[in-house]
Amino acid sequence: MTKKISRITTQKKSKSRYNIYLADGDQDVYAFSVDEAVLIEYGLRKGLELDQSMIETLEKKDTIQKAYSLAINFLSYRMRTKKELHDYLVKKEVEPEHSSIILEKLTDEGYVNDKEFATAFVQTRINTSTKGPLLVKKELIEKGVTQLIATEAITQYTYGIQYEKAEKWVDKKLRSSKKDSFRKQVQQLQSNLIQKGFTQDVVQDVTQSMQEEKNDDEEWDALVYQGEKLIRKFEKKHSGFAFRNKVKEGLFRKGFSMENINKFVEEKIVE
Repeated sequence: MTKKISRITTQKKSKSRYNIYLADGDQDVYAFSVDEAVLIEYGLRKGLELDQSMIETLEKKDTIQKAYSLAINFLSYRMRTKKELHDYLVKKEVEPEHSSIILEKLTDEGYVNDKEFATAFVQTRINTSTKGPLLVKKELIEKGVTQLIATEAITQYTYGIQYEKAEKWVDKKLRSSKKDSFRKQVQQLQSNLIQKGFTQDVVQDVTQSMQEEKNDDEEWDALVYQGEKLIRKFEKKHSGFAFRNKVKEGLFRKGFSMENINKFVEEKIVE
């Protein structure tokens, strides 16, 4: 049994959606609504006859089109991986069958491309963050990019780019940290660079070059600062050799040289 479309009207709240009315005797009865894309694709017009099977097809097609529009809007803010888009559609309670159709369509249309996403993502991280390549690669994999694509994309993050970025970050940190021994500063910066995802060769080369930045006056000032703190900590609990030894041990653990430690103890701790 077929029914004729008797009227098509534009929805007031959405000019891209249309209400479809079917003739029922002398009356126009609302049947369903469709997106403009579905209206055009199926050539819906007044007088066209629809059977129940076609109506169900149109309703399914419109459901997919709604989800497709949601996906396009989601992609309009920035590039997304297939996994990010899939997770978004799941969150929006789109049926798995429809999600697969939408993902395939968007991939074919070039809106979703994990390889292009990975390339752009690495460039953005290089330009806007202090993260090293290992951490950026980890981020890509967490976003659903395959190991192969992530590995290829991260080749943009060359040794030279790494070294320049790591060196700049280290210089900034050295200028802001004056109260620790130079050795302790280097160890801390090495640890931080590894945590930030820089490769071992870059971490080693950058921290080796830091030796040229060592300032003997600043090192002594840092030792005096730490040494006086230790004196205040132990002077009421210890005396004599034990007191001197506690201060020495504390300063040695903080990375100062024995030569400077002995000089400090001789000057500051009088028997």
